Amino acid sequence: MIFWIVVVALTLVCLALILLAFRTPPTVTAPDVAVYRDQLKELDRDLARGVIAAPEAAATRAEVARRLLAADKAAQAQSRGAVGSRWLGMAIVAVVVALTAGATYGLLGAPGYGDLPLAARINEIEAQRATRAGQALAEAEVPDTIDDSRPEITEMANQLRTVLQERPDDLRGWRLAVNTESGLGDLEAAWRAQDRVIAILGDDAQAADFALLAELMILAAAGYVSPEAEQALTRTLELDPRNGSARYYLGLMYAQGGRPDLAWPIWRRLVGDSNPDAPWLPPIYGQIEAVSRAAGDPTPLDQLPSPGGASSGGPSPEAVEAMAALSMEERMEAIGGMVEGLAARLASDGGPPQDWGRLITAYGVMGRLDAASAVYEESKLVFDGDQGALDILARAADRAGLAP
Repeated sequence: MIFWIVVVALTLVCLALILLAFRTPPTVTAPDVAVYRDQLKELDRDLARGVIAAPEAAATRAEVARRLLAADKAAQAQSRGAVGSRWLGMAIVAVVVALTAGATYGLLGAPGYGDLPLAARINEIEAQRATRAGQALAEAEVPDTIDDSRPEITEMANQLRTVLQERPDDLRGWRLAVNTESGLGDLEAAWRAQDRVIAILGDDAQAADFALLAELMILAAAGYVSPEAEQALTRTLELDPRNGSARYYLGLMYAQGGRPDLAWPIWRRLVGDSNPDAPWLPPIYGQIEAVSRAAGDPTPLDQLPSPGGASSGGPSPEAVEAMAALSMEERMEAIGGMVEGLAARLASDGGPPQDWGRLITAYGVMGRLDAASAVYEESKLVFDGDQGALDILARAADRAGLAP
């Protein structure tokens, strides 16, 4: 009730301000009346000076007075018409303002709803996000994408599953299972194998292990970030706050959950922190403009930080439009192209051991163990004698499922 009292009061105030323009009736100009009055005064002066005789002055005064009365009557009629028009105009304005206000509220407002402050909206969104669908339910809605076109790989996967049932603590076997299952497109089996890898590692599990688990879970759910995947992302960032994959998926989770205000700063900083060939950049570029608008800070792509920390730049509009139109499967193919770009850059220009490690792990996750092994052997030659770099490469090779 208070809301409607305030609405009516504000409407009346607005009407009053508008109607103030009509408060003074318009002045009707009657030039003939003034002329006739001047003529009567001039006639009296002529009579006093003897310029005109009394009988002639009387006849002239009668004629001028007749004309003065007629002009004054016409002026009064015009004034009454103006007053009537003023009241008609006030009535029209009042009706138009009231109808416009009511129609606008009917379209944009929510009659019957109580106040919903920002804090309340955020609390409601967070409550809905906390009860969102779990991993199993999300996967149940995803069509089967298992590739059974390579019987030899399928048979190898079946044999590996049988072996692992007898050797549940075989770390290398479970790592191989992650690569084999993901290569077949059985992403649910892949993330469950990676979950087993983490369980075997225990406290020795690294950020990259949890990041891989989260990514496999998200891909198995067709890009949806479930509460279980969120837990893996949280653990990843606890161990490595700068992990790019986890930061991308964390932003995606917030964007999906109605919190663009949290997704936008995560992605904006990640773009500036990333290498130009980072695999998460294309999907970010396809979504970040819409996220920035929803967050209340609309930012064109050319005003984003360039990868590597430059102050401006971003992808071409054509590249962004093409990426935004891709499906999840097509985006993953594009990410595969980014991996090949990383490989080409390392082959021509070299790079730090972390980049070599990323390439080794990426090939392993894609099931391309021969390529991962070749890159690992080459990187060991590149960093021969640098024990710190060799340790990074060895951990990447281990994550890729390569034999020592």
